[in-house]
Amino acid sequence: MAIHSLPTQQQAEPYQMITRLSPPHLRPYVLGWAGFRTQAGEPAQPSRMLPLNAATLIIDFTGMGPIITGPRVTATFSAHTPWRHGVAVGLTPAGMSALTGTPIREVAGTTARLEDLLGTRAEELTDRLISSMSWTDRFSLLGERLTAWLRPDAGPNDLIMHAWWRLQQPTGPPTIGSLAGELGVSRRHVEIGFRRVVGMSPKTVARIARFQRTVDTWRRPSATLSEAVACGYADQPHLTREIRAMAQMTPKQLFAFVQYTDRLTG
Repeated sequence: MAIHSLPTQQQAEPYQMITRLSPPHLRPYVLGWAGFRTQAGEPAQPSRMLPLNAATLIIDFTGMGPIITGPRVTATFSAHTPWRHGVAVGLTPAGMSALTGTPIREVAGTTARLEDLLGTRAEELTDRLISSMSWTDRFSLLGERLTAWLRPDAGPNDLIMHAWWRLQQPTGPPTIGSLAGELGVSRRHVEIGFRRVVGMSPKTVARIARFQRTVDTWRRPSATLSEAVACGYADQPHLTREIRAMAQMTPKQLFAFVQYTDRLTG
């Protein structure tokens, strides 16, 4: 489960987060879920939404209506963080279509209200999550409700989803041409399929996946800044250019923010 967003300034207390992978039967559709919370009394901070390949369903318990944010290639900013305490769910392109009936390309680079996509189910899910007593209960509820609501026949074709998953993996194909060769189709077929399903080129999806692997590597308490080069960058200058372009901060700055996240339990 990739980090969706970070405050643009370090707060007095770390941003708190607990993440879990989804159950195996949901994994083609749901990457996982995260509980998040800012410290009580902290003033609202500007937020930085990081590059992502997934759609993110966000349900806040403090009054903001539930939303879905789409995949994006560069960081985006808001004047203040509208979400303070709640849950986030990562949806694959197949999961976005199967849950909402809306292709993920239609929310790429933007935000949609969940009620516009799920109707009354959005309010039902929000109310039940708020009334749950623990993160374990909330994650269990998400698994049960999403399993009931998903319509697998509404997802994109298997070939493009297989290609999307291959690009998320550290051992993914080195070029889009080699990916097309694995699939037994032309590079043009892959390019058109990604534009139609994801709303991004496969090269862009691969760049974002590399960025996400970098952030995930830096989340470990024992991580070091230099480890990120092994996530698929040619060298340190390549890493620096990509992080600056995609996150609009230096690798050292991003590393510090990712490390300054308190891991919640249970």
